[in-house]
Amino acid sequence: MSTEIIKNHDKICIENLNTKGMLRNHKLAKSISDVSWSAFVSKLEYKATWYGKTIMKISKWFPSSQIGSDCGHQDCKKSLAIREWTCPICHQHHDRDLNASKNILAEGLRALALA
Repeated sequence: MSTEIIKNHDKICIENLNTKGMLRNHKLAKSISDVSWSAFVSKLEYKATWYGKTIMKISKWFPSSQIGSDCGHQDCKKSLAIREWTCPICHQHHDRDLNASKNILAEGLRALALA
């Protein structure tokens, strides 16, 4: 999967997750360790260098799941139990993960443009 992503995209934006801290959460630990996020990121970075592609890591503190990807309104912090929400400003319904991915991409591309 990492090779496919690298070969098909010139710029990859990812969130710089604190996986060690997340592993301390007993409810999330098994799921996080099962997906081997750090190993996957290492493969992405190695292959990006090999193929001359760019990876932009977004700060773990960037509120990717708190910002409405359509209007940019930053809502209050949401617990992990909240998987979907509706923006109080533009009334767009968001899936937490899809919304966060759109925000991570937008922030990564913005940061790359400034670099």
